[in-house]
Amino acid sequence: MENHDHTALIKLLLDCALACENCAAECLRENDVAPMVRCISIDRDCSDICTQAARLLQRKSEIAHQYLLLCEEMCQMCADECAMHEHDHCRQCAAVCRKCAAACHAHHQPITQD
Repeated sequence: MENHDHTALIKLLLDCALACENCAAECLRENDVAPMVRCISIDRDCSDICTQAARLLQRKSEIAHQYLLLCEEMCQMCADECAMHEHDHCRQCAAVCRKCAAACHAHHQPITQD
């Protein structure tokens, strides 16, 4: 793996994870939680995947750049789901997820096996 400084990407990944956690927590506080179940589930998955991506980059893991491919896909999925809801926390989460997906796209490498 290249020896790049990934500080900005790591910060963005962690910001995305926190936005997703906030969105899930706020969804649980809505008067009608039933329509938010998929959003909550995807928020939690996205948060976990972004956090793991940040860890892999921080430790300069051999698979970090490959893992960003999954992270990009998860962030886009989360953005798409959150964009379907009118709540401010969902809209904010969608915006951060889109930004994170774009950053992951710019840094990921294809998954290869030897």
